[in-house]
Amino acid sequence: MVHDSMRTIIDEHSALGAMLRSLIMMMDRGPMDDSDQFFDVLRAMLFYVDEFPERLHHPKESALLFPRVAQLVPETQETIRQLDNDHAKGESSVRELQHLLLAWELLGESRRFAFDHALRAYCLFYLEHMRLEETVILPAAQKMLTEADWQALDEAFVLNTDPMAQKSMRDPSFDLLFSRIVMQAPSPIGLADA
Repeated sequence: MVHDSMRTIIDEHSALGAMLRSLIMMMDRGPMDDSDQFFDVLRAMLFYVDEFPERLHHPKESALLFPRVAQLVPETQETIRQLDNDHAKGESSVRELQHLLLAWELLGESRRFAFDHALRAYCLFYLEHMRLEETVILPAAQKMLTEADWQALDEAFVLNTDPMAQKSMRDPSFDLLFSRIVMQAPSPIGLADA
């Protein structure tokens, strides 16, 4: 049985993974003829990464899931320490990316490489972080957590789901952000060319 909180984590990872891969696709494509739109889309995407995963997704994992898994499966403790450390550095990493993007936009091409390099490193790091959660922590949770543990997690997770992961549960206040990204991003990332 896949519990709601487990499905939520997987759905949120999927949505975030899509956003990270889209950021890389945007960089591969570059500003082309419309640098204003390009920078607007990148800013919106980075805002999403800062707003949801850093503020809602990570705290659920670190405060609710990880402690119980570490208690029941002691061999996961080192991995959990690493993941918690990643979470602790996440917000400052995104803020640094936002600053580097602004520097490129305002100061020109001489700042492009720094943003490009930092963005790619961050996306690869984050994709690996989620892979580690999905291959080590989630299987351990699936195996060892009790029904009471899952019920408590399910109740806590339903209170703050990813505003972009599931349309039926999406926070309406994020619809504008989602629409902005989809409508302004070029194909195949979004619909701007359609």
